[in-house]
Amino acid sequence: MKQINIEYHKTPFGEFIIGSFENKLCLLDFRYRKNRETIDNRLKSNLKAVYVEQTSEIIKECKKQLDEYFNKERKNFDIPLLLVGSDFQKNVWDALIKIPYGKTSSYLELAKNIDNEKAVRAVANANGANCIAIIIPCHRVIGSDGSLTGYAGGLATKKKLLELENNLFN
Repeated sequence: MKQINIEYHKTPFGEFIIGSFENKLCLLDFRYRKNRETIDNRLKSNLKAVYVEQTSEIIKECKKQLDEYFNKERKNFDIPLLLVGSDFQKNVWDALIKIPYGKTSSYLELAKNIDNEKAVRAVANANGANCIAIIIPCHRVIGSDGSLTGYAGGLATKKKLLELENNLFN
């Protein structure tokens, strides 16, 4: 059976589980999020692989870039990603990656960006299924009214991430 290498990483923004598969990052998620089991099962089943606690070059690089981001030394990531989900989810995640550092978008804007304006709820669900936090910046999505909406790492963490990005080079 194939393996997904995983490692845990504590940061000022919470503890993450980082996973790599065949030299690509497939997991960077909050270790204690509500949907942990659902997400882990999706990855293992789609990749036909098991989790093995073992580091990899991709995991080391991810930890380095994540720490730089949290230390306000990095705005963009350059790690090869493996998106594991439906075509619709991958479309949404690709749209998320395009939200610039320090900016926000709404679920409605995201739905329009993938030419599916009526799919706001499905876009929100795909956003919630994202398991590559920070790099695929689902924390940059807010309600149409400007309110902070659900986040796997919790709303306090979402607020801290948005503040980190908005104050970076001021």
